[in-house]
Amino acid sequence: MKKILLAAGVLTLSLNTLAAQDPEAVYAKACSACHNGQLPMAPKKGDKAAWEPRLAKGTDALVASVTNGLNAMPPRGLCMDCTAEDYKAVIKLMTE
Repeated sequence: MKKILLAAGVLTLSLNTLAAQDPEAVYAKACSACHNGQLPMAPKKGDKAAWEPRLAKGTDALVASVTNGLNAMPPRGLCMDCTAEDYKAVIKLMTE
């Protein structure tokens, strides 16, 4: 019984760390307007050189920047229903 409860707990924790939304859909609805090149200070999706110094700060710092806003980026990056895991998934998508 203890093993079943432990397995259920681990499964619950692992499910809670997955992005709730499709990263492509989040990018399309909330990120693409600025990260497709319309704003020169917003790094373009897939531009590894532009993302490199940002990635050097770490994913948690990038998520904090999205959540709180930074420079021209508004708080929550215009995705009001995104979780930290959603942001991480979209950051991964944009930096690949």
